[in-house]
Amino acid sequence: MKLASLKIRSVRARAVFAPMKLPLATSTGTVSGAPLVLVDVETDGGVTGRAYLFAVGRHNLAPIVQLVQAMGEMVKGDALAPFEIEKKLRAKYTLLGVHNIVLFAMSGIDMAAWDALGHALGQPVVRLLGGVPRPVRAYNSKGLGIQPLAKLVREAKQLLDEGFDAVKLRLGRPEAADDLAAVRAVKKAVGPKVTLMVDFNQGLSVNEAIRRGRMLDAEGGLLWIEEPVRADDFAGCARVAAAVETPIQIGENFMGPEQMAQALAAGACDFVMPDAQRIGGVTGWMRAAALAQAAGMEMSSHLFPEASCHLLPVTPTAHWLEYVDWADAILQEPLVVKNGQVPPRERPGLGMKWDEKAVRKYAVD
Repeated sequence: MKLASLKIRSVRARAVFAPMKLPLATSTGTVSGAPLVLVDVETDGGVTGRAYLFAVGRHNLAPIVQLVQAMGEMVKGDALAPFEIEKKLRAKYTLLGVHNIVLFAMSGIDMAAWDALGHALGQPVVRLLGGVPRPVRAYNSKGLGIQPLAKLVREAKQLLDEGFDAVKLRLGRPEAADDLAAVRAVKKAVGPKVTLMVDFNQGLSVNEAIRRGRMLDAEGGLLWIEEPVRADDFAGCARVAAAVETPIQIGENFMGPEQMAQALAAGACDFVMPDAQRIGGVTGWMRAAALAQAAGMEMSSHLFPEASCHLLPVTPTAHWLEYVDWADAILQEPLVVKNGQVPPRERPGLGMKWDEKAVRKYAVD
């Protein structure tokens, strides 16, 4: 296939609401199903690239679908060149602003374009980026929400039984003592050899984050404390990071690598974990990885494990892959985890194919 002549014929976006095996209760709300936008970039050479977006809420599906379709019209007939596509779309949306669901839609097209490029060349995306497929260590993040302690303990053991040696616990209960009790219960259940992270999902004020962070310091044994305060309060998060010994992790809400640069300049964190749809897809991720390398800061992924297992091997300061199974219901061959790692993937592109029967079953008009 002559790659130079390969052009985009159409961009298709479909909404589904996929079932989740475990609902996830956080300090800011409960996620009980996965609202996904499936993006297909179809080329005139018969090659199709695929990616999906996480809409957070079912009510967000329609506007994201419409944005993807509108952007698809803008790149129809363009060469299959992800960097050029990203440059064009950014220019088109400069005055509106490349943030929030505008950036989501751009990221979906970007990831699908990279996937199509991989299929056209018969190579996984990790190889297109100059790396080689390798095992990526992962933690199970699909459960351990805010719930009664007995249920937490059962769920923690269940998540480890799925092939993991690391899990993440959500915190942010009204009373700090209840958060501390949850940490102690889970630590006792999983044992000292299991890596444990905690996530407040932006649920605290700066002063309360410092208070609870110091309580967790005294408890010990946590790899990181994630998003203790509002995601865009970099000055406040810097105060928390300076006052608390346990590393502070943020980044899932970075709107593009530009905002990550602002957070790093503010000293807002000890670790970063960009999200593929918020950072700008594969293209945005590579720019973020360069920032993390320059800062000497460990970089993990947020959600999108199917893409992240291609991106972390080419991230100089790669840390952890966050695993969730929220897209499994609509994939022909879901991602697997063995011995706490995602094995190397040698399939072309990102390695995803839709289960069209399931897509029809869970489709949202």
